[in-house]
Amino acid sequence: MPALTAARQGFSQLDVPQAVRDAALEHLAQWLTDPRTVEYVPLIEAMVANASWDLLLDSFYQVIPFGTGGRRGPVGVGPNRINPFTIGSSIQGHAEYLKARHEGDLSVVVAYDVRRFDDARGHLPGGVENPLTGITSRDFAELASEVYAGNGITVQILPRGSTSYMSTPELSFAIRHLGAHGGLNVSASHNPPDDNGAKVYNHLGGQEIPPYDEELVAIVAKVRAVVREPWADALAAGRIQAVGSDVHAAYIETNLACGRVPEARSAHVVFTALHGTGDGTVAALLTKAGFRVDLEPTQASHDGAFPNVPFGTPNPEVPQSMDRAVALARELGADLVMSCDPDADRLGLVARHGDDWRFLSGNEIATLTVRHALDNGLGGDTPVVIKTEVTSSLVERVAKARGAQVVGHLLVGFKYIGDGLHQLESTGRFHGAVGGLESFAVGTEESHGVLVTPQVRDKDAAGAALLLAEAASLQKDAGRSLVDLLEDCWAEVGYVENQLISTVMRGAVGRSRILAIQDSFRADPPTHVGAREVSAFHDRRDESGPFGPLVSDTDRAARDVLVLELGPDARLILRPSGTEPKNKVYAELAGAPGQDPAEVTAACIDMAEDFVLLMLSRAGLELPRWALKASGLLPIEKKQHLAAVVAPALAERLDAGTASREWLEAQLADYGKDAVGLVAPALSVWAASTGRSVDALI
Repeated sequence: MPALTAARQGFSQLDVPQAVRDAALEHLAQWLTDPRTVEYVPLIEAMVANASWDLLLDSFYQVIPFGTGGRRGPVGVGPNRINPFTIGSSIQGHAEYLKARHEGDLSVVVAYDVRRFDDARGHLPGGVENPLTGITSRDFAELASEVYAGNGITVQILPRGSTSYMSTPELSFAIRHLGAHGGLNVSASHNPPDDNGAKVYNHLGGQEIPPYDEELVAIVAKVRAVVREPWADALAAGRIQAVGSDVHAAYIETNLACGRVPEARSAHVVFTALHGTGDGTVAALLTKAGFRVDLEPTQASHDGAFPNVPFGTPNPEVPQSMDRAVALARELGADLVMSCDPDADRLGLVARHGDDWRFLSGNEIATLTVRHALDNGLGGDTPVVIKTEVTSSLVERVAKARGAQVVGHLLVGFKYIGDGLHQLESTGRFHGAVGGLESFAVGTEESHGVLVTPQVRDKDAAGAALLLAEAASLQKDAGRSLVDLLEDCWAEVGYVENQLISTVMRGAVGRSRILAIQDSFRADPPTHVGAREVSAFHDRRDESGPFGPLVSDTDRAARDVLVLELGPDARLILRPSGTEPKNKVYAELAGAPGQDPAEVTAACIDMAEDFVLLMLSRAGLELPRWALKASGLLPIEKKQHLAAVVAPALAERLDAGTASREWLEAQLADYGKDAVGLVAPALSVWAASTGRSVDALI
């Protein structure tokens, strides 16, 4: 095969282990000859003709991992991409797993978000037929439904032609409400528009935890054939059924019942779904609860290209994603701006404070939700608050100050909080906390995830939005804001600063770097980070630690977490992301009583950046400190290019008076949507350090 011969030569030019090249060539040969993938051959040959060796290697060097919750990643050709081949095998494996775990007639609920693949990144060659162009989450959901039906499992899904969507938290609720044995959501959550995925659920409405998730992973890995029943046949036989509107109504009523102060409804909310499904959850709930809610119109359409979202990234963790909604809120005189990611499990919040608008981090959202919930009786006399280890200790301090029991050391992933609810329900205990489901108050994680009802077993923006709108109303009625309430928390238990820095490392090379960094720190833990001494180092894989013996390979992967203590009030946590090609550094610094929060924030940023530079050096990577200010959405290679190529050329043009916005945009053409905005913070710091100004360009 000429394409395979050319690929072998092309892969030899890449700095990756030979085993990676061999695996890519083996998978490539399979896709070029397997009748099931014949429709992709012209596309593969065009990639070879274009010498897209990095892309080809990354697309074929492995089968996209089926993680503990499913598969997520870029849509594309090859086994390491999301496409009908990898989605089909995922669902076949899930069907076999469900049949092994349950007896009798089985059923699942299938949901999907707004995504449509149009190759926004421009990775795939043009001028050749691309069977993936225009494929939507609904298309993948229908394929999945045919696989479930082909395996004798009844599917409940929104009918064809429906203009509604089912969010992630509503799916979790629906599984429990309908008594289903599992579920699926076709979504890539807050990822860029070219991504998609399949996220599977168990009968509890949550995701499996170790060791059960490893059983699922093993079954998926053994899939060699996918069984499908055509949609029309399955529909006629009753194996595909429509989800009724009563399920959505019950979900809204369940969250409505979480409200604590029904008379507190004065806050005026501007909401944006960022082109996703949150209009049917957060906006619908707040409206039914009696709040005035205005939708930001330019981001209200259900559009998987996310056309009016900065950087093409519909993530409420990104402050700029809510700029349009804040502008509308200023115009309308509103009090709050709220947003969701496309599957409506994460909540974004911006609060008016006098004449200013303040973006609230996930940790601050968690803190305010916990305070309002506990101050108003959620969880009863023995409330339980559950959080992940990387979530701010401020949450725990506020909760304990109100007498709550706190489980605060969980691994990252809301499935562990969902398991906590299951343990409370079935045993009345969870990691030292005692009580049944009636004691559950709040579950939360720093990445803008909150849950306030045990009837859902995943994060849910809707319930948290209701409680925060109530809290904002109470503050408004007293002539205050949510920012004032947050400052009350600091005054009560002390100021805590948290910083998150993500480093994107794509492809096979990036993955090897991420693993090398973890291995390096395990083998040689640092004694200092900048000027700070490391007082303790913890590897969460340590079987003598708080998580005990490793119970599976999936447990081992989830516990790839390193914790550095730098005295009693500072810590750093490093972990690879489980859903994106990046690692994450979580920095926390608690201030001394009376210390200026701005001083604590500056010190925490310095500590975090010192560690990131040390981390990069362990992978043989160098970057000037100012380049760390570029958006965490940018891959490390782009940050290096910014520092080594763009900045020196920009300096020459600034000095010559020939710099222009158009020139800068051309230099950043392959950085992604809104590229200047991605690098603007870094260039501002660089320019200031050299006595120049780039204000006119950015």
